[in-house]
Amino acid sequence: MRRIVIVLISAFAGILLTATPALAGAGGTGSPHFQFADNSIGSTGTLTTSFKEVGLGTGISSVVISLNADATALYQCFNNGGNHPKAGNKETVNTHLQTSGTFPVSNGNATGSLSVGPPGPGGFTCPSGQTLFLQSVTYSNTIVSDVFGHSIDASPDPISSGTLHVPA
Repeated sequence: MRRIVIVLISAFAGILLTATPALAGAGGTGSPHFQFADNSIGSTGTLTTSFKEVGLGTGISSVVISLNADATALYQCFNNGGNHPKAGNKETVNTHLQTSGTFPVSNGNATGSLSVGPPGPGGFTCPSGQTLFLQSVTYSNTIVSDVFGHSIDASPDPISSGTLHVPA
């Protein structure tokens, strides 16, 4: 009788030890977290955030990743001689930007990049004989997140373009 009890306890312990990792990974996820999220701004003022998420497990083939950011863009009018008038024909635009994408998961990891912006000038236009230019853009509160509720603050944050002078 004692041997039967020991065998049953051993069998139960074996089942428990085998089932626990399987249950922890139920739904295809392991222990998801972002290793990095790096911001950069291109020559046209677009924010691109590159990321890597690990620990997604092997039970899923893709994951939806989102990028959220606050943006401030400065637009200014220039005359045909390339000078900006003293009249102060400029406009600052503040907005929240968001995008998402579906990324393949390989060996429990997802790597990719998402891009947003720059925000448009809204209803701001230049008078006749002048051209509208995007002069600069700053992004802040840049956050990368997945559908499981995991997120990371991208860096550097805030990030500014410096002078762009891109026709709008």
